[in-house]
Amino acid sequence: MKTIGLLGGMSWESSIEYERIINEEVRRRLGGVHSADLLIRSYNFHDIEELQENNQWDEAGRRLAADAAALERAGAEIIVLCTNTMHRVAAAIEAAITVPFLHLADATARAVLDAGIDKVALLGTAYTMEQDFYRGRLEQHGLEVTVPNEADRTFVHEVIFNELVRGIVTSDSKAGYLRIMKTLVQQGAQGVIAGCTEIELLVAASDLNVPYFPTTRIHALAAVDAALGE
Repeated sequence: MKTIGLLGGMSWESSIEYERIINEEVRRRLGGVHSADLLIRSYNFHDIEELQENNQWDEAGRRLAADAAALERAGAEIIVLCTNTMHRVAAAIEAAITVPFLHLADATARAVLDAGIDKVALLGTAYTMEQDFYRGRLEQHGLEVTVPNEADRTFVHEVIFNELVRGIVTSDSKAGYLRIMKTLVQQGAQGVIAGCTEIELLVAASDLNVPYFPTTRIHALAAVDAALGE
């Protein structure tokens, strides 16, 4: 089993989900008391959020790249960045390491294509929905990606930062998300990507009648595949 290095803590609410899913899946596949071999760099999300808000992406990239390199020196054989939004600095991370970097958008695109879908709705932070680093990566795989209108994008973003990253889950916010997802499906989306790891705390596959792609689970399972050579 290869050692997985997790760049997490953005927020820790989703990082815990990565750790849980990875460990549960390793135990499911190998049996007994097996669990994953993990190295974890967890962050004070307040510091990361400030960099995002102040458009200091280069500094964010330097920090995450340095930490990815430190994980590699400590023995990580695979690097996993436990957040959709910070994949904006994926190139800086990849340039700093020699071990494989598992890009979240690539794993998600494979899952969508495997489901026989080519038009999908994307919900996430405003950065993820509006900028090209994530949508563009999905589109490189041949997917057509739709996002909510401006007002709904603002709602989705604010729920993430004001509620979900703080562990707050409300029925009103869930209803709002489901309304937005339903609208996008009515506009032609064949499935929905939960393009922020915290969204999975709010909306489950059972809440929808179209395929749902929870990126935390997809990415975590891809990490297990890589660690076990599958």
